[in-house]
Amino acid sequence: MDTPPSPAGARLLLGPLLRHVGETTATVWVQTSRPAQVEVLGCRASTFTVREQHYALVEVSGLEPGSAMSYQVHLDEQLAWPPPGSPWPDSRIRTRGSGAPVRVVFGSCRRAKPDDPRSAAAVGADALDLYADRMATTAPRDWPDVLLLLGDQVYADDPTPQTRRWMDSRRDTTVAPGHEVVDFTEYVHLYLESWSDPQLRWLMSTVPTAMIFDDHDVRDDWNTSAAWRARITAQPWWSERISGALASYWVYQHIGNLSPQQRDADPTWRAVADARGDAWPVLRKMADAADGDLGAIWWSFRWDIDGVRLIVLDTRSGRRLTEGRRAILDDDEFAWAERAVSEDAHQAAHVLVGSSLPWLLAPAIHDVQSANAAACARGSALGERIRQALDLEHWAAFDDSFHRLATLLRRVAAAPHAPATISVLSGDVHHSYVARADVEGSAVYQLVSSPVHHRVPRYATVAMRVAWWGPLAAAVRSVVRRFGVADPTLSWRLLRGPVFGNAVAALTFSDRSAELIFERSGPSGQLEPISRIELAGLSNDLSKTGSNSKAGE
Repeated sequence: MDTPPSPAGARLLLGPLLRHVGETTATVWVQTSRPAQVEVLGCRASTFTVREQHYALVEVSGLEPGSAMSYQVHLDEQLAWPPPGSPWPDSRIRTRGSGAPVRVVFGSCRRAKPDDPRSAAAVGADALDLYADRMATTAPRDWPDVLLLLGDQVYADDPTPQTRRWMDSRRDTTVAPGHEVVDFTEYVHLYLESWSDPQLRWLMSTVPTAMIFDDHDVRDDWNTSAAWRARITAQPWWSERISGALASYWVYQHIGNLSPQQRDADPTWRAVADARGDAWPVLRKMADAADGDLGAIWWSFRWDIDGVRLIVLDTRSGRRLTEGRRAILDDDEFAWAERAVSEDAHQAAHVLVGSSLPWLLAPAIHDVQSANAAACARGSALGERIRQALDLEHWAAFDDSFHRLATLLRRVAAAPHAPATISVLSGDVHHSYVARADVEGSAVYQLVSSPVHHRVPRYATVAMRVAWWGPLAAAVRSVVRRFGVADPTLSWRLLRGPVFGNAVAALTFSDRSAELIFERSGPSGQLEPISRIELAGLSNDLSKTGSNSKAGE
């Protein structure tokens, strides 16, 4: 879906991606084949260069609140988007402030499509592709207002067969790290492969998209523990890998999450914009600092969407990993999150907290992770091996952080004029579910939608179903108590799921009401609704629904 070159030779390689949108502004991101002037709705930006790759952010201003406007992209005054004969509707910018219901679509874990038919069949249809296909036939007033991608946009440690062949052609893949990404150039290849998908490309051109990374954007188990980090940082290839990972994340994902005001205040953005020639040294310095210093850069961000507040947390790169003091966010960033969630909370009818990793897991899994973390804190080498082998590194493995978030959400839920709903949106675990926390006041949920496009082994589906079983939860709780692991200060129940398959979730907010629907790619080649639930106004009496995290008490 590359656009045709202009007489000067510039063409779009990726994009346009519609990113942060406010009441009068919008951000449009593109990657081009060569340096160019990029124009959207009369607003212009020059490309910047990173290792022979060319990018631009066009800040479109002067828009009307609550408006909808079709747009085109010009490179060096030549039309580059939409491509000639495009079958898709016009890309549109819809600004905040319309007063219409707010729709948020979210999901995670999207593998690029393999070129091997057998592998492609095993992974199944991409749920976002099917969503875009259907969306193109519906009225624009029914299009979502936000697409939230909650991690694993690319798989740096497990590329497609065609990417492996490409790696073979450029370097010796018989030496470590083998068929894993080694540098910025290979990350560029991953994004080009994944985001060139025609359906996704159109979808992201017309729905404002927010993003956060998870481990596979860098490497499986990224920052699981101090022991994992000590082992991986000793590898001779790691420095170039993490620099390429964080620099490419900054370019492809992070800068579009920021409002124009936040971007103007960002020192890395200012340095890149001012760079003469290649901006790679600026981004390399940023990436090295971010990997070595928790406070060097914050990847978390906040969007306000017509009465819906969205706070997206970095639960990967900012971890404090010292045993006995482990935290999923460092203190300063957690304090920022607390302010972002709670300040003027009465002005938000609904609060969404984006976390790539689920906060509320199946009770048995939560207790196993808590017990494992306690064993590792006592210096258990076996516990550390189990932690890394089984990915025991969610919120439950960071006990203080788990309870700090619980305390925050309890406080906001119980405040006067509290939001109608507070929901933690997550992915990662390759199944989808709805759990509800037992708190007073606002309804507090854990909503998980995963994967968008990924194969789930059958043994995993069995294990995830069993993990929510009440008798198992009671048995596991009984065992971990004997090892001195305290009960959680919060209880929660499963309301829907777990469900499996390539899926997306859609939230619709209207005043103080909220509805969630899960849809899954089906054998018909279309999205099929698999669960629908009204979130606001449900009774706080949870005694008759689902599985309790304190089962058996």
